[in-house]
Formats: sequence, structure tokens, C-alpha cells
Amino acid sequence: MKQLLQNISACEVCKAHLPLGPRPIVAAHPKSRILIIGHAPGTKVHQSGIPWDDQSGKQLRKWMGVADEVFYDETKIAQMPMGFCYPGKGKSGDLPPRPECAPQWHDLLLKQMSNIQLTILIGQYSQRHYLEDRREKNLTETVRNYKNYAPDYFVLPHPSPRNRFWLAKNPWFEEEVIPLFKSRISSILNT
Repeated sequence: MKQLLQNISACEVCKAHLPLGPRPIVAAHPKSRILIIGHAPGTKVHQSGIPWDDQSGKQLRKWMGVADEVFYDETKIAQMPMGFCYPGKGKSGDLPPRPECAPQWHDLLLKQMSNIQLTILIGQYSQRHYLEDRREKNLTETVRNYKNYAPDYFVLPHPSPRNRFWLAKNPWFEEEVIPLFKSRISSILNT
């Protein structure tokens, strides 16, 4: 695993497409029990080099019911985004994750993490990639039908502050789904 993570940190496959240059953000360990797969780091995470080190991360930790020291303990929780580097700014937020990362690195990382008990798929890019034709017609319906992907996956919307309107329109998510999500996280971490 150590050599693989070094190879990832030295990756420059899509360097020409990255406005801030390559800075792969990933955290993994052979003992990891939970795997988080989100989109790609934003500018704040690119600067700090720490996964989910932004407002989205604060919300995600709240949803999970875990403290920072648990969230950043790689022996418990691994972080493997769809794109490891900041992809740049688009018209309505960041650009989609670069398409090179997942095919290049995901399978290699997953082979090293045989202890994963739950993979959290955050947002449309990870859900499209991992659920393929099993997902629903849109993100809302995929999240509403989260039980269809258990026990291997838990599907979530992105915890970005930009999604406050989605959360307001879908109160069932925080009322019904989040308590079950927290319970599943707790049961895995406390075994």
C-alpha cells in the first residue's frame, strides 16, 4: 500500500488539464473499514492536502456522527475520490472529476483494502461509476432508494453548502436516512 500511495502522489497523468497542477488527495490503509468515494477535491482541500477539509467535510462528518480524529484515521476510514486532483472551475461550481483517475487507481487501491465493510458513494459521479445501471433515474431517486444498494454501498447527495436547496426540498433525507446512516457507521466503527 505504501508504494501504491507514493505512486499516486507522484501521478501527473492529467497534469495538462489541471489549473492548479497535480496534487492527488487520497487516504487509504489495508485496515480501513469504511471507504468514502466523492467527486474531487475543491480548492481548499487542494491547498491543505487534507481530504474533506472544508464545509462539505464538516457536514459529512456531522452526517456520519464522527469526530475529526476518527474521520482522519486511515485504519478506520479511507478517502478515494473519483478524481484525486482539483479539476478546475466550471460555470456552476467545480468541473467534474478528471476521467483518468478512477480507471488508473481505484482497482489497485481496492485490492489493497480487503477489510472494507461499507463504501459511501457521494454524488452522481461515484454513483454512476459504481452502481452503473442499478441506479435510479436521478440522484434524488437513487438516494431515496438507498436500501437497494445495501449492505455494500450507502448513497448520499454531496454535503456541499450548495446543496442546501436539495436538502430543503427533501427533508426525508435528514429525517429518515441520516439516522440509519449514523447507526451503520457506528456499528462498523465500534466492532
